[in-house]
Amino acid sequence: MAARLMPSTLMKKFLKGVKPNSCLSPILSGNYVDSFLENNQSNPRLEESTQSLNNKFVLNNSVKGLDNENNLNSEVEIFKCLAIQKGFSHTVQTYYVTILKQGLDGNVEEMDRTCQDLVKDGCLGVEEVIVTLVNAFVRHGRTREALRVLPHVNLVGLKPSIETFNVVLAVFVEENRDIEEVLFVYKEMVKASIVPNVDTLNFLLAALFHAEQIKTAMNQFRRMSKKGCVPNSKTFEILLNGLITRNLVDEAVLALGILYKIGCELDLSFYTCAVSLFCRVDRIDVGSWLFRMMKASNIIPDTLIYSTLIQSLCKNLLLDEASFLLEEMVESGLMPEDNVYVSIIKVFFELGKTDEAIKFVKDRCFLFTSPHNALLEGCCNVGNILIANRVLGQMSKMSIDDCKSWNIVIGWLCNNARIGKAFEFLGKMIVLSFVPNKDTYAALIIGNCKSRRYEAALQLMNEVHARCWVLHAGCYSELIESLCQAKRTLEAAEVFCYMSKNRYPLHPSLFDTLIKGICDLGHIDEALVLLQLACYAGTSCKTVTYASIVYELSKSNKAEIALLVLSQMLVLGYSLNLETYCIFIHSFCAMNRVKDSITLFNRMVNEGLLPDSERLHDLLLCIADHSQLHMILTTIDKLIAHTDLVNTATYNLLINGLWKEDRKYEACKLLDSMLEKGWVPDATTHGLLIGSLVNENSVIEDNVSSILVEGLGNT
Repeated sequence: MAARLMPSTLMKKFLKGVKPNSCLSPILSGNYVDSFLENNQSNPRLEESTQSLNNKFVLNNSVKGLDNENNLNSEVEIFKCLAIQKGFSHTVQTYYVTILKQGLDGNVEEMDRTCQDLVKDGCLGVEEVIVTLVNAFVRHGRTREALRVLPHVNLVGLKPSIETFNVVLAVFVEENRDIEEVLFVYKEMVKASIVPNVDTLNFLLAALFHAEQIKTAMNQFRRMSKKGCVPNSKTFEILLNGLITRNLVDEAVLALGILYKIGCELDLSFYTCAVSLFCRVDRIDVGSWLFRMMKASNIIPDTLIYSTLIQSLCKNLLLDEASFLLEEMVESGLMPEDNVYVSIIKVFFELGKTDEAIKFVKDRCFLFTSPHNALLEGCCNVGNILIANRVLGQMSKMSIDDCKSWNIVIGWLCNNARIGKAFEFLGKMIVLSFVPNKDTYAALIIGNCKSRRYEAALQLMNEVHARCWVLHAGCYSELIESLCQAKRTLEAAEVFCYMSKNRYPLHPSLFDTLIKGICDLGHIDEALVLLQLACYAGTSCKTVTYASIVYELSKSNKAEIALLVLSQMLVLGYSLNLETYCIFIHSFCAMNRVKDSITLFNRMVNEGLLPDSERLHDLLLCIADHSQLHMILTTIDKLIAHTDLVNTATYNLLINGLWKEDRKYEACKLLDSMLEKGWVPDATTHGLLIGSLVNENSVIEDNVSSILVEGLGNT
């Protein structure tokens, strides 16, 4: 006998034509389950029920009571007590009620044991019970419990219909369940010797794509014919969606070739999905081809397909094709949405066809607000404020203007620093009972900034904060930039804090300006707070911004914090450039963190970032002042051997420094190198070496004397 699951509304978009099995017992119907769920509430009748088990009459009453008991623990105890009574056998009804209640209560292990007892007892109608339990759990969203019941289908030798498994698969695909659970259902179906149909394989294909097993999914698609299934419209819909959403557009185009070759009969759902997908990835050529194929198949396009194609054509500035489709859409009795008209109007302006845009609005959408607003915006963007003013006046007379209409004109005036004119329009707007919104305030803030009316801009921003509004990022950036230019850095920092708390990033260059301004004021603690807010909001920082903070920290001798800032910078993947290396080296030396300075100096040279001669001298002087030149001898050798950056002043600095660090051999080597270049040591270096010759009688002394004689000549 083939048992079939009752349909679930959740699966309607996956399966069509799955009908309930009318021959199932009334006690196992969906109405019975629903009534049970309504009554599944606490009711303490355990003691009264269990005390009555010795009487056969009471036994029968207790069996009936299983249908009405509301306390789960009571019912399970009654079920167990009845099971051990002599001459008593549970019916499929009592098993069904108990298993269902255990599953809905989440007692999966107990439910599984009761299912095993059901199979062992071999009650009449056990096959229908198991299938109906699967159905009940699926209908109530308990897929885990359905999975535990499903294997018992094979244990009783039941061969249910394919729809039994398809409905479970449909739920798993709908809920994006793990691929292992989907494969488990599929394997149970194979164990039951049930041949999959195209719906089964479609569910499996969708699950594989969701699990990112693209190669396996494609293999599954190619082997469908070997399993006796021909891909249908839903198959190709799943296939195209899985490929295109993963940027495998070329593979999706090849799949269309297979579709065309096998002559698959496609439905409206496929075309709607496919056209939208290809237009989304800017393959309007494929979308148009599908549209023509759809019409050739006598499938009538709906509003969504027309709208998608028209907007994609507009995106590619194909105005004539978009206009033709719009005409065809209207003639077919479909009403375009406002965004379709808006897309075409924008193309008119992008192509410099202002007059045509005005005529289009007049002819096509005379009484629609959104197209008129697009016309207003287009006129403002091309600087034709006179036409925009006229359009706004006409809209007001026809009562199709809204707050956005006025904001468009006010915004253009503010962006062009015509704040006085903007307030005139604001007055008219208020007279017409339009209440200024956050976009109005944003425009006025920008207008005041461009007119250098910073107090007015800040007052408006305070009103925005009081209303808990969040403006667009450009408004905050404009105000911060204006305040920084006016040297009102602390107020700019307050605006940045509010902006960052709403996760709006600031341009890196502007953030660098803000940080430098804060550091110039000596407010290093505030700068550190701003740095953390920048990370929170996603503001990218320049390396020089970090360097400015570290430099300011060096003035306060906050070495530990400076190291933390450097660590954060490196963890975030920032690379030091020459400028920042120099700032960091100077800063760490100033904080007596000379070892860190040496590490950075060696790293800088190894990376091939070489400062000019003057800056190199300054860096080496920092290290020499801490008597640590001997720690960079290898780097010094590289600089002398491979560059011309070491001048006479630097040679003298190195020789003197190494001599004082009791590195006389290395100092003499540098002196040799200096003399070989024909350079004469300065008086300090010369006096230092001569003094050594008088006091020492070493081989080194003789060598140095000889070098000096050769270098200076006999006088």
